[in-house]
Amino acid sequence: MENVNIKINGVAVSAPKGSTILEAARFAGAEIPTLCYLKDINEIGACRICVVEVKGARSLVASCVYPIFEGMEIFTNTPRVLESRKQTLQLILSTHKRACLSCVRSGDCELQRLCKEFRVDDEGLYDGSRNKYEIDNSAAHMYRDNSKCIVCRRCTAVCSKVQGIGVIGANERGFNTNIGSAFEYGLGETSCVSCGQCIAVCPTGAISEKDNTADVWAALADSSKHVIVQTAPAVRAAIAEEFGNAIGTNGEGKMVAALRRIGFAKVFDTDFAADLTIMEEATEFLDRVKNGGKLPLITSCSPGWIKYCEHYFPDMTENLSSCKSPMQMFGAIAKTYYAEKMGIDPKDIVMVSVMPCTAKKFEIGRDDEDAAGVPDVDISITTRELARMIRQTGLKFNDLPEETFDNPLGESTGAAVIFGATGGVMEAALRTAVETLTGEELPSVDFVDVRGTAGIKTKTYNVAGMDIKVAVASGLANAKELLNKVKNGEEFYHFIEIMGCPGGCVNGGGQPQQPASVRNTTDIRALRASVLYNLDASMPFRKSHTNPSIIKLYDEYLEKPGSHKAHEILHTSYVKRGLYK
Repeated sequence: MENVNIKINGVAVSAPKGSTILEAARFAGAEIPTLCYLKDINEIGACRICVVEVKGARSLVASCVYPIFEGMEIFTNTPRVLESRKQTLQLILSTHKRACLSCVRSGDCELQRLCKEFRVDDEGLYDGSRNKYEIDNSAAHMYRDNSKCIVCRRCTAVCSKVQGIGVIGANERGFNTNIGSAFEYGLGETSCVSCGQCIAVCPTGAISEKDNTADVWAALADSSKHVIVQTAPAVRAAIAEEFGNAIGTNGEGKMVAALRRIGFAKVFDTDFAADLTIMEEATEFLDRVKNGGKLPLITSCSPGWIKYCEHYFPDMTENLSSCKSPMQMFGAIAKTYYAEKMGIDPKDIVMVSVMPCTAKKFEIGRDDEDAAGVPDVDISITTRELARMIRQTGLKFNDLPEETFDNPLGESTGAAVIFGATGGVMEAALRTAVETLTGEELPSVDFVDVRGTAGIKTKTYNVAGMDIKVAVASGLANAKELLNKVKNGEEFYHFIEIMGCPGGCVNGGGQPQQPASVRNTTDIRALRASVLYNLDASMPFRKSHTNPSIIKLYDEYLEKPGSHKAHEILHTSYVKRGLYK
């Protein structure tokens, strides 16, 4: 690749031709601050925080969009540059709701951090008009507070470019510019799929998940309730980040210890129900292949994807697996099988889930998710909300001992834990489906072709003399591309896995937020996924159909995979929605 020779702050630097100043500065060890910039997603030079001086240029230039050229001399820290950045921050704060003490992002706000670095305080701020906005609470999973919005457009870019949805955008012009939905609809009235990717990239507290921790505390304080908790596989891959640990740290054991000390009667692993999902889904897939059922079969674990399918591909809802998600399956089993075993009325069980996903807050209120006549799951909180509860309890997460989940509903396999990464559901299903079809044990259970963070992955496997074509997509723009090819007859697949969030649940909208400076330079998805694959490789059982507790559950209660009783408890139905609620 051809390089360009430049100088940054007097230091000679050689950077690839076509690089921006922002990218080239990293070769000189200079980190230029940004607010609106997200690599490959939102490169618009709007916030003006990243301005620098270029020798010969009259005005300061936005480094995130300005390309380098041979012999260019750049200055990133002159008095003119520093004063410009400070003045920009003062202007932003002049219309910003400065309620930092009560803001969900306090201490983790990119705007707050920059103001601290550039010594911006209440003195010297500009006085003037302010727009007044009502908080939008119409969605089940999140709120929007435009009084804290800096109009960086990161949320709109990820919604439209990464997810291919675009239900939010810039309304009006000039001083009145604000982020909202078409026709001023509340977000809950649109075809928003609740994925929370907008929350993940917001630099301030303008948007966030609805906090349900008070509901959990209230349940724990009610002596008439049996309060149990389940945690998704991806949560253990990220929770430690909330307490200063490196991305890619496994926090499972300390997480279990924290939940036990918070006061839950039982701490269970959603992975148990992931194994259960594979038993039902693999059976469903084999039935469709053998008996001419609707193909491709498409996975149903991701509630953001399910809602997207209902809104944007309603004619393909028949392709969806009828299996509930692992979270909902777990709740269903907890309020039927577990309730009977423990002699507890399902009405007295409070099922709390800890998920990497904001769409789970919508999912728990769906129809046909009440196997025992009460909601399968009562409260769903995110990884971030769990971290808040741990802090409120005063627990020192990093000092906690390593503890294990309660059994039998905490026993799981390696196939279950990889559900949190894109391709994991497909690989888990293949491990069971292939052995079922061939009647032989796999020499290796690793289906590496469906691993990795690529947006779309395809592979053909020859199983028992039959070519099985599979596809994996993560991120809804990628799902749209893949499904349009299927609809148009360009491609055919027997089995498709789709996850609503890019990279899968490890990158869910409820996971710990990382600043743009980290997101732009670090493969967060791969680091978190590595936790799950390392766990898988170390587990004694790596195939769902070998989980002793799952075998016992079918023997004692569900009869067999795909039985009538299993369908009554573990399967659900879907709705063909329009573009608005």
